[in-house]
Amino acid sequence: MDWLRRSWVSTALIASAVAGAGCSERARAVQREAELKQVVDQMMAPVERATGLTFKRHPKVLERTRRQVRDYVIHKFDDDLPPSELQGMEAAYRLFGLLPDSVDLRRTVIDLLTEQVAGYFDPDSNALFIPTDVDPALARITVSHELVHALQAQYVGIDSVIHQERQNDRRSAAQAILEGQATLAQILVLMPEQNVDSLPDFWEMRDAFGKQQAEMTAFASAPPWLRESLIFPYLGGAEFVRRFRHLHPARQPFGALMPVSTEQILHLDRYEAGDRPEHLEFVRPSPDTVIYDNDLGEFETRLLLEQLLHNSATAATLATGWGGDRYEVYGSPADALVWYTVWDDARAADQFAAGLKRGWGERRTDGRVRRSDISRLPLGGLPGVRLMDAPPDWAGWKHVPTVKVVHPSPLRARPR
Repeated sequence: MDWLRRSWVSTALIASAVAGAGCSERARAVQREAELKQVVDQMMAPVERATGLTFKRHPKVLERTRRQVRDYVIHKFDDDLPPSELQGMEAAYRLFGLLPDSVDLRRTVIDLLTEQVAGYFDPDSNALFIPTDVDPALARITVSHELVHALQAQYVGIDSVIHQERQNDRRSAAQAILEGQATLAQILVLMPEQNVDSLPDFWEMRDAFGKQQAEMTAFASAPPWLRESLIFPYLGGAEFVRRFRHLHPARQPFGALMPVSTEQILHLDRYEAGDRPEHLEFVRPSPDTVIYDNDLGEFETRLLLEQLLHNSATAATLATGWGGDRYEVYGSPADALVWYTVWDDARAADQFAAGLKRGWGERRTDGRVRRSDISRLPLGGLPGVRLMDAPPDWAGWKHVPTVKVVHPSPLRARPR
């Protein structure tokens, strides 16, 4: 899940506004931007060494107030998720139980990103933007990270890999590569003496990272699914990129080499084997109005199981073996969910179905009368699991929506 190319660092931000006005303030602003430009000039060569890429053009660096940062976040969010798309996404995550009914997704994300953003790179203007309330030491950290995004934009069609409609899992994998490379390069630039191979597994550091971020108000109050989804591209992505560098030292994880699923991010052996998700398509006509459709992917399937079963290790085990998924949300208002998953083998499908049944049966419905069914069934010759959850009188119970496995999958295997 992702809405915009955001910068997010683990150091707490200063939330106070910059005081002062008039000519003296403008003079100070000019001086600060000159200092930031000097930092950019000094860091460009180390960033090139850390990434193995060379700048084709010099990025600009400008300051923005926290209000301007918020305006930018709102603009990018609304541009990526217009009202109809946002409504469908909210409905889906509420039906899965990942988004509480009391949480306004748009307001929560905007508050969260406004709080977290210590800077951002905008490809349209080829500029790095640093908030005026950011401490100079933190600004240096931010520049080291955002310069990598500026460099990536000169080699990768960022919009083409991030803005893929209704391809949640593939977008998440692409985001993990972009943020993971920036996170790893940031360490190499700021701490050149540090042997990154000696650091602990980045993804295993997420609990400590989350506790540090939990000191910030908006992050602490966000749903667990949203917090984990924000952390994943940075830490999960950094771990993948670190391992990729060992296996392919002269290559970049872009283009044909870019992972196409969070399964590949989480399991490097699946990436190296060229394992790709199966592509599922719902068969029309539908028994009801389709509000939204998308996929979860292995990572969000893991988050769902973790929330249902309250055990992260069990969730990770049960989500392993994921081979593809697709769901649809129906009704007006949206009140029905059908989710199909396919698995690598029958054992993985059986374990997932059993765990999903156990957790789904214990979830709260806040007094609403619901009917659910979780069934094992073959899908295109593969082991499959279907979840249906809707009011008892939903038309879909008599005319069950079905899917087909599309061969060949639009997500081609990675060239060997």
